[in-house]
Amino acid sequence: MQAKTPEQSKTTMTDLVLPSETNPLNNLFGGELLARMDRAASIAARRHSRRIVVTASVNHVAFNRAVPLGSVVTVEAKVSRGFNTSMEVFIDVWMEDRESGARTKANEAIYTFVAVDETGRPVKVPEVTPETELEIQRFEAALRRKQLSLLLAGKIKPNEATELKALFD
Repeated sequence: MQAKTPEQSKTTMTDLVLPSETNPLNNLFGGELLARMDRAASIAARRHSRRIVVTASVNHVAFNRAVPLGSVVTVEAKVSRGFNTSMEVFIDVWMEDRESGARTKANEAIYTFVAVDETGRPVKVPEVTPETELEIQRFEAALRRKQLSLLLAGKIKPNEATELKALFD
């Protein structure tokens, strides 16, 4: 199975924030943004694995800026690392200023997807070969994030979290 670059899985979705998608403060509902991120991330994971994919976890979400009614929102997703059957997908959310057109990073998230066959059984995914400095940083940090998640879920013992341990040695 040939490794792929994050760019090969890149998925960009751009849409407008409509009144039915906003809260009483006229900002995009967090749940609506989560759904948009999940769709973009699932397409990126599918492009990487060329398989059916299912959301395994939402590892991190940062709602850093409110996204107001009428904003143009762009969700960009790329696979940051492939493990055995799972993939970490990093999602950046950009907001476009209505008047100037300037793009500002509004939010980010990290999702994990698992590739499955037609019966729902997990299948192997390609490795990731990062190219840019940011892709390399995200790739390297992905193993620490995975170990932390497994440790918190009780699926590995502290002494097995070698990448996390290395941070403190």
